[in-house]
Amino acid sequence: MNQSTWAPQEGPQAEAIAATWCDELFFGGARGGGKSDYLLNDYAQDINRYGRHWQGVLFRKSYPELSGLVQRSHALWSQTGAEWKEAKHQWQFPNGAILRFRHLERDLDANRYQGHQYPWIGFDELTNWGTPAVYNMLKACRRWAEAEIPTKRVRSSGNPGGAGHQWVKSLFIDSAPAGYEPLFDDESKWWRMYIPSRVADNRILLANDPNYVNTLKGIGSRELVRAWLEGDWSAIAGAYFDTFAATREGKPWHVVEPFQIPAYWPRFRCYDHGFASPYCCLWLAVSDGTVPYVGKNSLVVYRELYGAVGPNEGARHTIQQIADAIRSVEMPDERIEYSVADPSIFKFEGGPSLAEEFARQKVVFTRADNNRLGGWAQVRQRLEEYDSGPLLQIFNTCKHLIRTLPALQHDPAKAEDLDTKAEDHAADALRYGVMSRPYQRSAPKVLEPIRGVERASLDELWTQQPKKQRAW
Repeated sequence: MNQSTWAPQEGPQAEAIAATWCDELFFGGARGGGKSDYLLNDYAQDINRYGRHWQGVLFRKSYPELSGLVQRSHALWSQTGAEWKEAKHQWQFPNGAILRFRHLERDLDANRYQGHQYPWIGFDELTNWGTPAVYNMLKACRRWAEAEIPTKRVRSSGNPGGAGHQWVKSLFIDSAPAGYEPLFDDESKWWRMYIPSRVADNRILLANDPNYVNTLKGIGSRELVRAWLEGDWSAIAGAYFDTFAATREGKPWHVVEPFQIPAYWPRFRCYDHGFASPYCCLWLAVSDGTVPYVGKNSLVVYRELYGAVGPNEGARHTIQQIADAIRSVEMPDERIEYSVADPSIFKFEGGPSLAEEFARQKVVFTRADNNRLGGWAQVRQRLEEYDSGPLLQIFNTCKHLIRTLPALQHDPAKAEDLDTKAEDHAADALRYGVMSRPYQRSAPKVLEPIRGVERASLDELWTQQPKKQRAW
């Protein structure tokens, strides 16, 4: 085809497009970083090289979200001899190369592509998918049997935040937060890399809209500004538990170093079941206030068992395997007062319930209170600040609860609830636990009115005076 006049901007965009050797690459970070142009032109650079063998597919979460990409593609390619096929929603180039635009709203939609093959696959706004299921399933379509194509690749873009923030961050960002570091996956034998994009890198945008940065700064949320302007993946925009903080003023706050739990502290388990999705069992103890930084009546999460083989992907363990794992991590003399679990395991579906199967393995659960909004309110309340600190602390060894809890988002359709598409399994287990010991903040003491000062006794005046003001 006749080449478009587009050229990549120097810096991250050009470097990402040049990395055709990398099997899967995530180009992301700030808004306005040139991510859409990157995806379209990463595909376009090999049209002339491979001709009809260069077959691509570009996905977004929903059909309406494709319109911006389609519009931009028309600006790039409408004068190049390529033909837009509206009925098929794809570009067909004179030499037979094709780029399809598709949407995948549900994980099951990916099943339609079993048996397909594409040497180029793209995902725009990857963090919109709450789990890696779609991404992993479609990666298997990165192949081409009709010709040797050494630069077959998967490309994606996205911003911090969204339902898939945590799994995308885990897959691409955590191992190399600064980017540009190729990582080799021993299982897939693929190279993976993250290249950060920031607003400052898009000089064309800033030249055409000098006020764009100020527009982002004016959105109000400090976390959202950091995420959208700086591409900061540690800033959780729209976090459901926005008061969560590992430390405060240099001191432990919600996350503490492990310590010896006194034997007399009450202990209990809480469990959220999963098979294709992760399962999570948490062990909690009730503090008596004798340990520094741990307030009286605080719940201390001191152990975690998380059944996963990847971000939001379950280990597919049997009940016996899970029960064996639960028993194996407990101390022989450890006394567990009670255990609560996901109510779904108590359902009868033509045979013994999962709860019965657990009981046969000597792990006995009672049905947890599954009031979602009430449970989240309890978690929020325990995260608040009290005179002795928060009433929920987590050992820093409970990495999955610490990893996922602060990243959870509001449900876009029901703002008071949590988005269940995200990796919420440790949070659900925690919710069952706190609902088993609901905390009620004490009502402020109402002082009884006393007689006028001229008629009050000395004792009455003394009892009404706040303690910190009693200097006599």
